[in-house]
Amino acid sequence: MEKLYKGIHTFQNSFFKKEEDFFRRLSERQTPEVLFITCADSRVDPNLVTQSRPGELFIVRNVGNIVPPHNAINDKNSVAAAMEFAVMGLKVTDIIVCGHSNCGAMQALFMEEKEFEGMHHLKEWMKLASPVRHIVNRFYPATHASEEFRRRIAEEENILVQLSNIQTYPFVLQALEEGTLHLHGWYYDIRTGDIFSFNPSTDKFEKIQRRSL
Repeated sequence: MEKLYKGIHTFQNSFFKKEEDFFRRLSERQTPEVLFITCADSRVDPNLVTQSRPGELFIVRNVGNIVPPHNAINDKNSVAAAMEFAVMGLKVTDIIVCGHSNCGAMQALFMEEKEFEGMHHLKEWMKLASPVRHIVNRFYPATHASEEFRRRIAEEENILVQLSNIQTYPFVLQALEEGTLHLHGWYYDIRTGDIFSFNPSTDKFEKIQRRSL
């Protein structure tokens, strides 16, 4: 905790002072264009990897960057609430679902029941991503694919499953049909720093390259 306290002091006396006008304007309203749904993993920092400033991303983080399908959780679905606010309130133009390498949540998908002892909430939450486990086991059985390969496939397939889940929400479908909203699936490789975007035309995650100015 001491490191965090020192960090707050440094922020207030250096960065904040230099950007005081920016934060004053930011305190009055937020106008993000992007809803960024990603994992709660401590190694994933949306603002860092996109080099975006405060106020530019509306961020939702949870274990496994999971989006419960519409009506899957009828009571207190915080992800649905955030999407409603972002799409209907803030009028974001893009939603990004960003998974990442070496994701512990995707590894938990293949854990034995006994390994969840004392972690009831995690066990129930991971059931929402069970379609991913079925896809991996059916098309990439352990007898024919390495554990590392299956893990990467699970991480990528999970992104696609969550993009599909997003489209079960009527207000999202309406915005998509009106052309005011666009969906993106990203995969972040922590070791290399590379980010891959899913291309529906090729059915592959393709590395995001620097665009010519």
